[in-house]
Amino acid sequence: RRRRRRRRHARTPRTHASRAPRVRQSDRRAVEYLKTQNSRAMMLASSPHVVGARASSFAPSFASRRHASRPRTARRVDRTTRSCGIIGIVTQGDGTNPVAAELYEGLLMLQHRGQDSAGMVTYDGSRFKEKKDNGLVKDVFDKRTMKYLDGHIGIGHVRYPTAGGLSATEAQPFFVNQPLGIYLIHNGNLTNADELRRDSLNNRHLRTGSDSEVLLNVFAEDLSREIAANPNKDSDKQLFDAVTVTMGKTRGAYSIITLINGQGMFAFRDPYGIRPLVLGQRQNEKGEDEWCVASEDAAFGPLGFSTVRDVNPGEAILITDEGKMISRQCMKGSISPCIFEYIYLARPDSQINGISVYEFQLELGRRLAKRIAERGWEIDTIVPVPDGSRPSAIEVASALDLPYREGLVKNRYVGRTFIMPDQRTRELSVRRKLNAMRSVFNGKRVLLIDDSIVRGTTMNQIVQMCRSAGAAKVYLASAAPPVRFPNVYGVDMPSRKEFVADEKTEEEICQTLGADGLIYQTVEDLLQAGMGMNAQIPRFDASCFDGDYCTGDIDEAYLEALEAMGRGKGKEGASKPTPAR
Repeated sequence: RRRRRRRRHARTPRTHASRAPRVRQSDRRAVEYLKTQNSRAMMLASSPHVVGARASSFAPSFASRRHASRPRTARRVDRTTRSCGIIGIVTQGDGTNPVAAELYEGLLMLQHRGQDSAGMVTYDGSRFKEKKDNGLVKDVFDKRTMKYLDGHIGIGHVRYPTAGGLSATEAQPFFVNQPLGIYLIHNGNLTNADELRRDSLNNRHLRTGSDSEVLLNVFAEDLSREIAANPNKDSDKQLFDAVTVTMGKTRGAYSIITLINGQGMFAFRDPYGIRPLVLGQRQNEKGEDEWCVASEDAAFGPLGFSTVRDVNPGEAILITDEGKMISRQCMKGSISPCIFEYIYLARPDSQINGISVYEFQLELGRRLAKRIAERGWEIDTIVPVPDGSRPSAIEVASALDLPYREGLVKNRYVGRTFIMPDQRTRELSVRRKLNAMRSVFNGKRVLLIDDSIVRGTTMNQIVQMCRSAGAAKVYLASAAPPVRFPNVYGVDMPSRKEFVADEKTEEEICQTLGADGLIYQTVEDLLQAGMGMNAQIPRFDASCFDGDYCTGDIDEAYLEALEAMGRGKGKEGASKPTPAR
């Protein structure tokens, strides 16, 4: 009977649906595993520097093999802007204390900079081991993964996406096998990524639309040419000379940490120092130097590192496998840090470019209080919008001699709405995130202090919460000026149509937010607060407030092109009067 069935089946032509190959359960699990991993697994398998089970385990799925012979079609390229957290650590020792555990702790301290994905790669002097995926740090790196990630040098990354970059394929680090074998992590955004794709890659194939992958391949190509042209030059000089060429080509914001086979950890920062990058040092039990480079020095404390200094604009730093630190000023730099780092992105316990984030926010509160006093509002109590506005709100309450109350209770298990990937998710998240206490608001004239008001939906809903809790009046004060221009250097606010302040007066914004009064910090006070804390900073990039882009290559055509590419679509809430923050 079985033989008859087999013969009958053999004579029956297969339908299109039945042509799919049969896959054993174990193979299905392998295919599903591959789908969750980084899409360049085949490249990694061919590398002599990368280990991760057997090479056969990196075989492409059936669909990949079926389509492998098809001609390539043009890829739709998206500019992927992000605010990220990066960290790299070089330790010494016998390998009994793998660096992965310390990278994990460092990434937890930087989790506020990105909640979409996390990635890590470690190096034991001969081979790389990598793990990256969508999710929080605690979800991506389980006990089994941490055991696998051995080595004494490593880099880690957290990020959030903007323009459709939700795939785990775009999670960092990125890798190229030639030359040497290089992993790269990036915080910032290139403003000439399309030009670099066209002119500087020498037919290198890119697997994503990420500008970070572009930068990696540009650097790899420059290094390949430097090695070919000067094979007898010291390897460290080859790296510095190559990155000098790369810096001359790239525009925009980039704080970079790379891990290079046979060389060590190599970090560099753009000539404007737009995004932060800090160097830390400690000594182990044997007195050997160990190093850390990170987006914020808040990551140093739990790991026992002390802050040495900020990486200078246009500077590159090499930490060798043996723990030797070598630096070179590759390009003339003039620091212009993004002021939004101090307002919103960075932790209050961080110090960036010689300025305490917490002290900066206190100063914003002192300056804001003077403007509030001029309005003559009758206010009963000051309430911060948690968490970033607390320092400013405390100073406002102190200066105005008014009671400070925590009237909005935050759900600690909901992420930051500003870095949620889409508008609908942000709107739903706000309702779960905050709850107004009636005992604070009932019958009171309340002044709400927020660190910034970007898209506005969050604030609109908070005002309604306060009224529902019995507030007689709800006034608003923002410690930052109105956001009217896109930030093109790595913060998710690219479309002008998203901003609640777009083409509106302060009175119109107040009506949109449903408040009884509204006041913003001035751009002048904002900049003076920063310069007063570090006179060596000649200017800050406050382009999202004043439209003055420090790199000098952003014009109206560039901004219109960004909007034409769909930046902000699906997030701007065009049908709503108040875009989301």
